[in-house]
Amino acid sequence: MAPSSGPSARSPPSIPMELYAQNRDKLVQALRESLAASSRPIRGFVLLQGGEEQTRYCTDHIELFRQESYFSYLFGVREPGFYGAIDIASGQSLLFAPRLSPDYAVWLGEIKPLVYFKERYMVSKVFYVDEIVQVLTDQYGESEKPLLFLLYGLNTDSNNFSKPAVLEEMEKFDTDLSTLHPILTECRVFKSELELALIQYANDVSSEAHIEVMRQTRAGMKEYQLESTFLHHIYMYGGCRHCSYTCICATGENSSVLHYGHAAAPNDRTLKDGDMALFDMGAEYHFYGSDITCSFPVNGRFTKDQAIIYNAVLKAHNAVLSEMKPGVGWVDMHKLAEKIILESLQKGSILVGNIDDMMAKRLGAIFMPHGLGHLLGIDTHDPGGYPKGIERPKEPGLKSLRTARELKEGMVITVEPGCYFIDALLIPALQAPETSDFFNRKELDKYKDFGGVRIESDVYVTSTGCKNLTNCPRETWEIEAVMAGAQWPLDSNFIRNKSENKLNLDSN
Repeated sequence: MAPSSGPSARSPPSIPMELYAQNRDKLVQALRESLAASSRPIRGFVLLQGGEEQTRYCTDHIELFRQESYFSYLFGVREPGFYGAIDIASGQSLLFAPRLSPDYAVWLGEIKPLVYFKERYMVSKVFYVDEIVQVLTDQYGESEKPLLFLLYGLNTDSNNFSKPAVLEEMEKFDTDLSTLHPILTECRVFKSELELALIQYANDVSSEAHIEVMRQTRAGMKEYQLESTFLHHIYMYGGCRHCSYTCICATGENSSVLHYGHAAAPNDRTLKDGDMALFDMGAEYHFYGSDITCSFPVNGRFTKDQAIIYNAVLKAHNAVLSEMKPGVGWVDMHKLAEKIILESLQKGSILVGNIDDMMAKRLGAIFMPHGLGHLLGIDTHDPGGYPKGIERPKEPGLKSLRTARELKEGMVITVEPGCYFIDALLIPALQAPETSDFFNRKELDKYKDFGGVRIESDVYVTSTGCKNLTNCPRETWEIEAVMAGAQWPLDSNFIRNKSENKLNLDSN
């Protein structure tokens, strides 16, 4: 971690195009196995259409382009307007580049020859987009129509469907709209070492940026000033031009707004002494992202009430990490986090009564209405959370889980328990006969404008447990030390002195 007096730009890692070749090989193998299992011939092409540049409504203002995720997973292409195909029988990969007008060279730069894309993206052959039909039909001859496996399926996070590739002469092909999506989605669930390295890099840069935000935070600032600190750091010192998602820079009561930071709530509140801050921000590097949340007091010192809520969430976060391993159910991890938070709130006299009764009444969903975490990769909410055969729970809180799968080695998933004081949920719970008696209203009133706390780390599931890819201060004393100017990671002398002081306090 660079010192706060002046971080230096790191050299971003080179992008190994072998990563995308491996992803294509992984897909071809999975498709061949699926076709063989159903006694179908191993023939045809996977055909994907890359993203197109978009203008701002009817203007000529072009938004910064980011490649469509499935296309980027298989080809790693950063330019718009491409198609890609994979011959299932041979494994050959084909790219189709847009044929650019001469004006492109005047306004947008050199027009690259096809060989440039062949070498850059490590594909077998490259042609122009207007040659797709001819190239693919030539592979089969005139005796039969080529079969195209097109991408079409439901994203269970957005409830939107992926869009299959479109060609003007689609009648010259047989098409399959059902086979590709579930197989390609399942490929994306399990990360290779090369993918993991990019996710780790995005985490390293984002962790540093979060720490820089902590150090810069002062009462009187605007939330968007700290958003700009994060954005500056990941680009200036990490080479990350894109964020994984819109930054959530919430302070005070705003920190109970789960997806704060959108156009109607644009990170524009003034920070106040005594506020808690909840900053959910993540960098993206060459498509692969991170998703990190840090919560801390604006003035750098936790009050007793702030520490009760923060430590409740931290205890839940740490407990989940200690239990994660292949075979563990994600619903069980969510319930574990809920139970620990409820126990902590009971210990803090905010809740009263039997914890098992609270769990049965789904009281945890009042304080943590979102799911414990989600798959992470090329998308912040990576697909694959609900493959065929996995049903979404229907109970409050659990129905918001973005996956109900068992953990398997190779998954990357966020762990993000939270505890929030949301009037829209608390008021009905306080009025409902089945839940009203669980609340100590006098203590609860102390948290009326508190907002909330969330702690989020990105975690890789290993063969025996898990690895936390995120490296931010989490203990209250670590956060206070970093906000006071200590370097991170804290040096051994600082930790030893802290331990000795705690022992002395305990003995007294």
